[in-house]
Parts: sequence; C-alpha cells; structure tokens
Amino acid sequence: MELDFTKDMRIDETALDVEWLVTQGELARRYNTNYAKVCKQYNIAWEDVKTVRSELIKRANKDPMGCCMKTKPNKEDLESYYRTHKKYKLAKTRMIDVEYEKNMAEMAKNEINFTRKAALENAVILHGLNYFAGPKVPRNIHKESSKRRKELNEANQEKISKSMNRKRRK
Repeated sequence: MELDFTKDMRIDETALDVEWLVTQGELARRYNTNYAKVCKQYNIAWEDVKTVRSELIKRANKDPMGCCMKTKPNKEDLESYYRTHKKYKLAKTRMIDVEYEKNMAEMAKNEINFTRKAALENAVILHGLNYFAGPKVPRNIHKESSKRRKELNEANQEKISKSMNRKRRK
C-alpha cells in the first residue's frame, strides 16, 4: 500500500476509537517497515561504494602507470584516482540519494509514531472533556448575558403590570 504522509497524519476526531484500535497501529507498522526497507537500501548502497572503491584501488595497484601516472602511487594518489572515477561517483551519488530517502523515511516514521500518536492521545483527552460537543462557533458571553437579562427584565415587568391591574369589585 502506498504511503501518503499528508493524508496519514490526519486524525478523524469523529472516530477516535477506530483511530486507536486500527489506524495508529497499522500506520506505525507501515512506516516502520518502510524505514527498515530504506535502511536496507542505504546499507546496500554504502557497500556498493566500498566495493567500487576497493575494485578501483586494486586496479590502480595492478596498473599504477595507467591509473595514477606513477610507478609507485601513494595513498593520496589512490584516493584521488578512485574519487574521480566515473563508477565511484555514480555509486556515491546513488548512496547520497538513498541516504536522503532514509532521512525522509525516518522523519515520517517518527512523526507517525510520536507526533501523530501524541495528537491522538490529546484528542482523546479533549473528547473526554466534551471539547468536541456543543456549538461550533464560540459564544459571545457578554452579548448573550445582556440579552438574557433584558428578556428576564421584560418578563418581570409584564408580571408586575398584571399584578397591578386589579379587578374591580362590584
């Protein structure tokens, strides 16, 4: 299944039970698995770099004049040879690309495992405090209390008026 970090970070506050029971664990598993796969690719790429370097050093030692333009190349000459070789540069570029993927996979894994999990925990706490219940727009307490006082005052005035209108006795 394809990973979509932006979508996966979202929490459905109307289904916190499903988020905990199914989604969070599944997301953690998927992002941890993805990170492990990318780490494996990185290790393979790093081994490729070391292998290419070793092969180029062996070649330079077999044919020092053809590779380093010296009969007896020193350490720096060998390093210069393999670092500037096309095969080495290609392997190193691949390793750098995979290292970037590894860093991004690690960041995504951590965000799912820690940040999303903490957000989900806090959403559950807010739900327990009935934060998600009630009106969606905050109330203006001053305006509502003034309106309520006016209504009560008018109702009291009407009661007083009725009580003052006595019926005449015959």
